[in-house]
Amino acid sequence: MTISGDAIRDELGHYLSRLWRYALVLSHRRDVADDLVQATCLRALERAAQFTPGSHLDRWLFSILHSIWLNEVRAQHLRQGQGCMAAEELGDADNGEQPVWLHEVMRRVSRLPTAQRNALFLVYVEGLSYREAAKVLAVPIGTVMSRLAAARLALADDRPLANDGPHRKERHPAPLPPARR
Repeated sequence: MTISGDAIRDELGHYLSRLWRYALVLSHRRDVADDLVQATCLRALERAAQFTPGSHLDRWLFSILHSIWLNEVRAQHLRQGQGCMAAEELGDADNGEQPVWLHEVMRRVSRLPTAQRNALFLVYVEGLSYREAAKVLAVPIGTVMSRLAAARLALADDRPLANDGPHRKERHPAPLPPARR
């Protein structure tokens, strides 16, 4: 049994903000995120017959978006860091009303290697299981686990958040909520 493009179209609106957030995590640019989401929606509608009814539409859409991003990166031969947005710019939509610590967290996460940042976003922000994140990223589950562990260590080893006291030299993973496997 297949699903129609109309059925996909009816559901797309529910996922646009989540897709856009992931596109922003990947691209660091709002205009590119807009384009990625638009291309994702178009591809999802064109390939609606490939969606397996009963599976998670959001995971399928994330996979499409990630694939489009990788294709764009390969096609344009982007240099590492090209087009990155400063962490301070990410909060512009809130007119600076976000707490200082939030900007610091965003700055720290933005400094993570792309692979770690993407795994962190999918598991801890979007709530995907390790297995689901591995499928979206097209890597083995162990790779996702390794990237998350490295990201936690890097975040824990960074300078303390504002007014948190002196920098600890101990290496403890940053406290993140447990993820589903």
